[in-house]
Amino acid sequence: MLEKYGLKANDAILAEEKHMGLYEDLLQNRNANLIAGGAAQNTARGVQYILPPSSVVYIGCVGQDKYAEILEERNTAAGLRAEYLKSSTHPTGRCGVIITGQDRSMCTDLAAANEYKIDHLKSPEIWKLVQQAQVYFVGGYHLTVCVPAILALAEEAAANDKTFVLSLSAPFIPLFFKDQLAQTSKYWDYVIGNETEARSWAEGQGHETRDVKEIAKLMAELPKENTKRKRTVVITQGTEGTVVVQQGQSEVREFGIKEIGKSEICDTNGAGDAFAGGFVAGIVEGKSLEESIDMGHWLASLSIRELGPQYPFPKQTYQPTSKVQHPGATFS
Repeated sequence: MLEKYGLKANDAILAEEKHMGLYEDLLQNRNANLIAGGAAQNTARGVQYILPPSSVVYIGCVGQDKYAEILEERNTAAGLRAEYLKSSTHPTGRCGVIITGQDRSMCTDLAAANEYKIDHLKSPEIWKLVQQAQVYFVGGYHLTVCVPAILALAEEAAANDKTFVLSLSAPFIPLFFKDQLAQTSKYWDYVIGNETEARSWAEGQGHETRDVKEIAKLMAELPKENTKRKRTVVITQGTEGTVVVQQGQSEVREFGIKEIGKSEICDTNGAGDAFAGGFVAGIVEGKSLEESIDMGHWLASLSIRELGPQYPFPKQTYQPTSKVQHPGATFS
């Protein structure tokens, strides 16, 4: 199927016209499973998995169709509040995932998700929720949709000393939407990405280095709007350690992952979203950086045992690893 639709084994792209047959092909001919997704929405469900009920609100755009109903049902079951703008002209977005071994190729048709408007965010009932929140998380995919909405959240965070977190989401974002991304960078309190996304950012910015630690340092020292909060850059590297750099500090820290056997891995799709979910939950709970990273690794380790971006039920409870209890062991 990769060859049929011109896809790479381990990649994430936006769908073009040539990919539109993929989705029905998967459902009709490949016995594909239909799973609630959406990168930032996966993260929102992950945060809610850890926090008390009704702690998280997700905002986005869907169509008026059965897939929107499925999303609402799954979110309700997870305890996640969703406030959707509903498009009457576009269907709910979808993502086709082809798994080969431990690689996953993701092809996303944003559809209604691409129709989100800032008017919805600024409506009195939604903006009230924004003002009540203390932590904002934005997925990089939204840079292709509505930058003014991202900036509205970012400005609210900076003006009121709240926390703003951005995920790079996919390698093409820092390359092909680098100008949109740059508009948000001064607001990043935390920026999360993987090693491929980090290298794409460096390439897009004209930096020659491909060293993840050096790239993290460059990202950390970008200009900052809210100087009360030092920026933290978090770069995951799959089975390698997670690199962390904080603004104003020369030290690069590397945190080991939670290793699990290959036979336990079902699907890596959504692992990065899950990591972000665990990490952001730690931030919300006021945990240390070390424990927040550990929470991210823990939730990702649960997610990759499931098919698709899901979390096990009944819920499991996070327990800090021995390394978090003795933080010196987590540094390299």
